[in-house]
Amino acid sequence: MELGRLTSMLKLILNDNQLSGGVPQELGSLIELEYLDLSTNNLSQSIPSSIGDLAKLHHLNLSKNKFSHGMPIQLGMLLQLSVLDLSHNILAGEIPTDFSSLDSVVTLNLSHNDLSGVIPSSFVDLRGLEFVDISNNQLSGPIPNNKALQEAPEEALQGNNGLCGNATGLVLCNNSIGEKKHKSKIGSIVVYIILPTVVGAIVIASSGIFFTLLRRKKCEQTEEGDMQPKEFELHTISIFDGKLFYEEIIKATEDFDDAYCIGRGGFGNVYKAKLPSDDLVAVKKLHTPADGEWSTRKELLNEVKILTEIRHRNIVKLYGFCSHSQHSFLVYEYLERGSLYSILDNDEEAKKLDWSKRLNIIKGVAHGLSYMHCDVSPPIVHRDISSKNILLDDEYEACISDFGTAKVLEINSSNWTAVAGTFGYVAPEFAYTLKVTEKCDVYSFGVLALEVIQGKHPNNLIGCLLSPVIREGRMLGDLLDDRIAPPTDIVLVELTTVFKLAVACVHANPRFRPTMYDVSQIESKSPIKGRDR
Repeated sequence: MELGRLTSMLKLILNDNQLSGGVPQELGSLIELEYLDLSTNNLSQSIPSSIGDLAKLHHLNLSKNKFSHGMPIQLGMLLQLSVLDLSHNILAGEIPTDFSSLDSVVTLNLSHNDLSGVIPSSFVDLRGLEFVDISNNQLSGPIPNNKALQEAPEEALQGNNGLCGNATGLVLCNNSIGEKKHKSKIGSIVVYIILPTVVGAIVIASSGIFFTLLRRKKCEQTEEGDMQPKEFELHTISIFDGKLFYEEIIKATEDFDDAYCIGRGGFGNVYKAKLPSDDLVAVKKLHTPADGEWSTRKELLNEVKILTEIRHRNIVKLYGFCSHSQHSFLVYEYLERGSLYSILDNDEEAKKLDWSKRLNIIKGVAHGLSYMHCDVSPPIVHRDISSKNILLDDEYEACISDFGTAKVLEINSSNWTAVAGTFGYVAPEFAYTLKVTEKCDVYSFGVLALEVIQGKHPNNLIGCLLSPVIREGRMLGDLLDDRIAPPTDIVLVELTTVFKLAVACVHANPRFRPTMYDVSQIESKSPIKGRDR
């Protein structure tokens, strides 16, 4: 079948085959395509200019091929793109200035190519950018005033001898040697994902601590001594000044004294730590496992390795896992306002959560879940979306947390698992099928959205909402949280849309629930961006 005839195709995944030659221009005929992965092949020649015709594309991975020549300027036409990976090719020339139009891009990887020239100043317009890697090219000049670039880890910028600027590992752009910023770095880190539900939090200042998250290495590559990992630790990350950082955590928490404890959970307790740099981090000290429990943690580790690579504004950032002979702990982002549940449960705090903020919280969770389901390969299902696992920063931006029960979906697996999740948020089919799908998260999201609108968990209301005799418009007026002022007409229009989406998400039959990508796209079209009007 000719490629150009597949005009209704939504996903094209041909990674890790032995494809060779050039990509035909007919690729541009797949106008409905949303997801394209041609990575890890032997494809060569130029990236076809017709790729700019794929207006609905939100994920593009052409990494680990032999594409050459320059980056086509038509890439700047992909306005819905959130993930762009062109790494490990032999692309040459300059980065197109047209990239400034890609304001939806969250992840950008151009590493290991032959790109030269300066980074376009238009990068300052890429406000959605969370993760960037431009290492091992021939780029030069100052890095633009972009948060993702300026806060990028050293390994994401290295290998470009001419770069300068206010970022880790770079000299200042005054032609002097310049003193590189001192940043503390994590010691003996293990890729482990148990992001706890935190009861309080912080926004980490960019000038403070820098966590080195390099490629995974075997345990025997770590330093010897007190920081030596235990046998159960299957994967580690390079050490740099780990002992110093470990001592800073111990001192900041007074050896994990209860006075610094801000949360308790099944895997460990959460502590607030203020480092000598005045930066605050959340530290989860893991409980010492009983005999027979290491196998469970090893299974978690196998699924969690990929989670350390997640970078999204609506997903709490895991910085690493430090292993020591006496203590093992996770270090991660700490968000100032705590959990959504704690705010909704407090009348005074709930009154500060106007309708605009509530709508933005719902949108943020939708965007984060859409990223996990559609932009990560293989997809990740959270399995425990609830108001206690949604954390808010000082601007009420929502972040998904607590990945202790997260499940990486394997394409050729049944994906059966034990029951997990919070009562009242678990999809009804999961209780008797034990099969994990993205639609489990969709259901939980629907419950959460209704909770934000109502100001409390919907409980038995969900069954009533699915009744065809209930009109959504009239029902919505009865549901609105009366602790805050009624919404304006403009806000009410959007609330109605979100309410209808939430009702669709809690449909008893998972086949009739929308995908999180669909939900995210519909909510992105909302005209409401700032405070309540």
